[in-house]
Amino acid sequence: MAKPQKRYVCQQCGSVSSKWAGQCADCGDWNTLVEDAGAAVTPFSARHNLQSGGRPILLSGLDTDIALPDRLTTGIAELDRALGGGFVEGSATLIGGDPGIGKSTLLLQAAAKLALAGKGVAYVSGEEAADQVRLRARRLGLGNALVQLAAATSVRDILTTFGGSAAPDLLIIDSIQTMHSDLIEGAPGTVSQVRASSGELIRFAKERGTAVVLVGHVTKDGSIAGPRVLEHMVDTVLAFEGERSHQYRILRAVKNRFGGTDEIGVFAMESEGLSEVSNPSSLFLTSRDENVTGTVVFPALEGTRPVLVEVQALTVRLASGATPRRAVVGWDSGRLAMILAVLEARCGLAFATAEVYLNIAGGYRVTDPAADLAVAAALVSALSERPVPSDAIVFGEIALSGEVRPVAHGALRLKEAGKLGFSRALAPASQAEGGAIKLSGFKDLPRFVDYMLGR
Repeated sequence: MAKPQKRYVCQQCGSVSSKWAGQCADCGDWNTLVEDAGAAVTPFSARHNLQSGGRPILLSGLDTDIALPDRLTTGIAELDRALGGGFVEGSATLIGGDPGIGKSTLLLQAAAKLALAGKGVAYVSGEEAADQVRLRARRLGLGNALVQLAAATSVRDILTTFGGSAAPDLLIIDSIQTMHSDLIEGAPGTVSQVRASSGELIRFAKERGTAVVLVGHVTKDGSIAGPRVLEHMVDTVLAFEGERSHQYRILRAVKNRFGGTDEIGVFAMESEGLSEVSNPSSLFLTSRDENVTGTVVFPALEGTRPVLVEVQALTVRLASGATPRRAVVGWDSGRLAMILAVLEARCGLAFATAEVYLNIAGGYRVTDPAADLAVAAALVSALSERPVPSDAIVFGEIALSGEVRPVAHGALRLKEAGKLGFSRALAPASQAEGGAIKLSGFKDLPRFVDYMLGR
């Protein structure tokens, strides 16, 4: 019999190595390789014929009729939007976010609403005692909801409790890093424990038709802690984003096997818990009674939802020889460097001797490439001290050649801007008519800059 081979697993990224090293070769973290005592690797030469001892699998065609999965609608419209309509029966959902961002609060509110609708809901906390969860529920006004609470960390105990005939419709595990399986050696939170505990809970969800929600910790860079394979195992991954210093929270679907990944849910943290925000633009737009240089309104698109945000820019001239600073909040710094280069090379604007500060108001983070033209407008406005009209929105993608390229869903952006009282738009020349909004189209960036400077 072949001698089992040792292997070492990185506790940060889950990569496997045949020998120990001080630094993980994949993620670069130090002192994260731990021997996986339960893993024995059998050499390929010692394996038997793979065609023997198996059984035929059932094949079916793509045209086979299937029924759409049933969903548990929580009654929280923003959460249901991010999920694609609600929790799917028999699915596994992973939700991650910074400590104190509101993950437990949101799930407790959803559990209470489902319980009030007559669904069986169980909330298992591995970090807090049951009384602590009850106190939070009473503070949120949910003390009378028929949610079954438990404080446990053993996966075997949890599955024994709910494995009978009384399996709940929704099972919330808070958090997966505190769970442990007695089938695997190691402390809770290690790669092997997280993988094994998640696998058993996901198998329970598939067999019993229970929707399982796993709360996950995040690392300092915002990614979900534990092995990357955890995100592949579950059906849906939700990221709860926001700053504790800001009121708003954004629930974003990173992965969804039962819906799209381009939808977001917006919440506001209040003393009574998380409340839904039906008009997110109101959170990210400041008062615009007066024209202010360096500020531009950009209609961002999150899935099918337009969100109007304010792009703010500030430029400060420096003395000769000083090194200018570039500071960005809420946007890609590499994208800013590209826009500055295009403005200098194609439009002759001098930013090399000026410090540049760019901010997306309200703590919102923009990844939409259509923000290029809005950022350029804010920079030109700040440099020339000529304000952009307060009733105008700006959107469009900028190419390295200086071309202003069209963007997706322009009509939807214009429609949302019209609802909020904006009357004009600066957009790519190929953009169709804006309806009630007066549209000014530009083919390239030099013509746009000339317009901004009144040439």
